[in-house]
Amino acid sequence: MLSICLKLSMVFTCLKFLSILLSKNKMTDRKQRTFKPRINPLESMTAAEPQHIFRFDQEGIEFITDLIQNDIMPLTNRNHSVPAIVQVMVALRYYATGKMQLCSGDNFGLHQSTVSRIIQRVTTALVQPNIVKRFVSFPMDPGTIRKHQVDFFAIAGFPGVVGAIDGTHVRIIAPSEHEVEYVNRKNFHSINVQIVCDASYKILDIVASWPGATHDARILRESGLFQLFQRRLLPVKCHLLGDSGYPGKDWLLTPFLNPQAGPQSRYNRSHKCTRTLVERTIGHLNRRFHVLHGEIRQHPQRASNVIIACGVLHNIAKMFNLPLPDDDDNAEAYNDNGNANDHMAADIQGTDGRAYRNHIVSAHFM
Repeated sequence: MLSICLKLSMVFTCLKFLSILLSKNKMTDRKQRTFKPRINPLESMTAAEPQHIFRFDQEGIEFITDLIQNDIMPLTNRNHSVPAIVQVMVALRYYATGKMQLCSGDNFGLHQSTVSRIIQRVTTALVQPNIVKRFVSFPMDPGTIRKHQVDFFAIAGFPGVVGAIDGTHVRIIAPSEHEVEYVNRKNFHSINVQIVCDASYKILDIVASWPGATHDARILRESGLFQLFQRRLLPVKCHLLGDSGYPGKDWLLTPFLNPQAGPQSRYNRSHKCTRTLVERTIGHLNRRFHVLHGEIRQHPQRASNVIIACGVLHNIAKMFNLPLPDDDDNAEAYNDNGNANDHMAADIQGTDGRAYRNHIVSAHFM
């Protein structure tokens, strides 16, 4: 009996040992997790190619990477994280084309879901208040304001201008919530974007948080820019130029709808020639970043962030004196999404606005 128990014990021990060996073999044979090689396209590009593909040269791409890399890189490299410069290039490629699938197919070695996360991460980093304030800011010191006035005056002799203002629509897909609010007067879904520019096509102020059905005048009234002028916080007397959809103020000059021959007509010609700069700025912005010229296929909040990010990048491109893409010489063709006031112009003049406009006419256009 004892010998039988001993034999059984030996059998069980052998079986246990075999089980351990088999489990170790299974662990050894388990398929190891693999990662696609992370590719940096800059390494195989000529000096001119990055500008065409990403809208920035290598110096500009590296500048943007240094600017936001602390916000887009994880603290560890546990999951074979994508290098910051590659993340920036993926986002820039998306802004330049508006096509997310191109980013995953452009030899980055990334799945489209990863591309989507990267674009959101880079966009969020670019719209942080400290970044926006650094590159998109309205002038507050007397010297800068006077320089803007001189630059604008040199265009068509219109005095006192610190900026030109306009609204433009950026197409988006129909949102799942409050869908009607995003249908504009041209019957497509959009974000109505308010832009103020200087005489060198640089963006001084941008608001991209309002649905397409919102009128330009309301966007202005609810903006920080309105408070800046209305509360007389600027150190130098100056004004903006806007179209007839805006209310006339003693800091916002609009054209005469039915100008009389002479001073009023001269005022209107100078006003139109000067205010055209903001239309050109919007055209430049759309031409540089085709995502704004097409349809942003993201929900409104993310679409708004993409618009602001492109505004920041536009000014960075201006800072580096980077040329516009050479695919089309007609910048205005890229501003065809329209203005909310295209077919509803009205001479909206308060008492102060009418008096100030008449003063400008009599002082400078007689």
